[in-house]
Amino acid sequence: MDSITFAPPYELPQWPFVPPPELSAGEAGRHPVVIVGGGLSGLTLACDLASRGIRSVLLDEDDTVGVRGASSRGICYAQKSLEIFARLGIYERIAAKGATWSFGRTFSGDTEVYSFNLRTDSVSVQPPFINLQQFYVEWFLVDRILELGLTDLRWKNRVLEVETQDDGVRLHVETPAGRYALDADHLIDATGANSPIRTQLALPAHASRSTDRWCISDVRFKKPLPVERWTWVDAPFNEGRGVWQHLMADGVWRMDYQMPEDADPAEVSLPEVAAARLREQLGPDVDFEFVWIGPYGYRDHLLERFRHGRIFFIGDAAHVVSPFGARGGNTGIQDAANLAWKLALVLRDEAPATLLDSYDAERRPAAVQNLEVTSRSARFLAPRSPAEHVLRRAVVALAERHPFARGLVNTGRMSVANDYPPSPWQPAGSRTVQNVPLTDAQGRSTSLAALLRPGTHWLGLWHAPDPAQVDAALGAVAGRPIRLVAVGPRADAACGLPGHAAGAAELAHLGLQQPGSLLLVRPDAYRAALLPAATADGLRQALDTALTPAVPSTPAP
Repeated sequence: MDSITFAPPYELPQWPFVPPPELSAGEAGRHPVVIVGGGLSGLTLACDLASRGIRSVLLDEDDTVGVRGASSRGICYAQKSLEIFARLGIYERIAAKGATWSFGRTFSGDTEVYSFNLRTDSVSVQPPFINLQQFYVEWFLVDRILELGLTDLRWKNRVLEVETQDDGVRLHVETPAGRYALDADHLIDATGANSPIRTQLALPAHASRSTDRWCISDVRFKKPLPVERWTWVDAPFNEGRGVWQHLMADGVWRMDYQMPEDADPAEVSLPEVAAARLREQLGPDVDFEFVWIGPYGYRDHLLERFRHGRIFFIGDAAHVVSPFGARGGNTGIQDAANLAWKLALVLRDEAPATLLDSYDAERRPAAVQNLEVTSRSARFLAPRSPAEHVLRRAVVALAERHPFARGLVNTGRMSVANDYPPSPWQPAGSRTVQNVPLTDAQGRSTSLAALLRPGTHWLGLWHAPDPAQVDAALGAVAGRPIRLVAVGPRADAACGLPGHAAGAAELAHLGLQQPGSLLLVRPDAYRAALLPAATADGLRQALDTALTPAVPSTPAP
């Protein structure tokens, strides 16, 4: 048998357990925000709140990031998530460490039937995707949180029970030094798919488990492969089943192999079995070392509501989708970005508590859409009936000869920023605004994310405003959480506002081709309103609608 080698395991960082003050005080402390769970969504929320000057407590039952013994979990970070990380100050580390890509190929057998380039219509500073092992992103978030200094990170703190109250939530927590209680004005559950908080509250998640089975091999090759996303619908080297290959950081490739439904997880994960799959795909002489091998199945679930009184559910605690298209971790990151600015405004008394209801109104429809998209991918990759098998064979055969059929080959629709449906806060709905590059009046390169970074505020991008309108607009928004800046082909500050130059493609994306138009951008870089001819009254009305709609607040259950 050919020799099989393993790379040394990753050494994950560890942070010390520090006895919380409640242990010595002997009474429950009270905090405006308590986050439970130090994964992607919980850490993103804590970092986003801290970037806006909001303190929080984060409880995690471990003392490290990632999952011990596992190399890769989530690996693909979409443009919207990367734009969020740019605003939070960790994008440069992610870009330097990860593998950037935008091109993908899909094969049936030995024939390429479909390819795509996600970069073609983007004007963002960030690329469509960067692949990076999840623990690195979490690590960078912890470092940034510690740098900002406003988050009480409590490692080795396991939540045993929560009690809902009229004005908050009480948590009972176990630590190596004993048990204590603390009170939260707002509790955020970021504990993942098996949320004990959701279970304790007996909230139905409508879970369903797929019979589809896969095995991951994280591998380092001596001879590099193309830095592209390659997928096979029916790989001849995997008994006619699906295969994925992605490059991650450290020269490690993630190879996903679809297994028979009745596969034994222990058997398919044996090093000699995994090695045989690699040699079948890449030839008997391929030179490689394993980093990690592991089987996985998947399930989906969806909470009926993402807010229950003072408790908010984000990430996998609220929703789980199948892994095709990287719509899991990215959705949790975007949940956190949606909730953070709303919590910050409410805690600063700059918006009413009703604004928090818009979290469920926006993020649950996004989760529903992602569930629908990923379910279609799962059915294409693992047909459940003879008719579905016939349909897939027909689509693949047509795609080899006819361009119209190539878009029907569904190996995963890649994660995108979801549009939001109409709501009392956004009567016309809303869509993301890309992190467009800009140039300031001193000729320095900047971006939309940089303009949003200083704190909790909205951004009014005004194309060549009439100076007569500027004074009235500034008076109309005085004391409101908004900054006005001028944009146009030149960085012109003559109107009394900071000036930033934008190219024609960027202005078109922003909807600001006409002088006098104004785009109101939310703190999470979503469009709030586009005013074709901005006036002080129009700006005031747009802000009032987005922050203080005439709707009742969600009552505590």
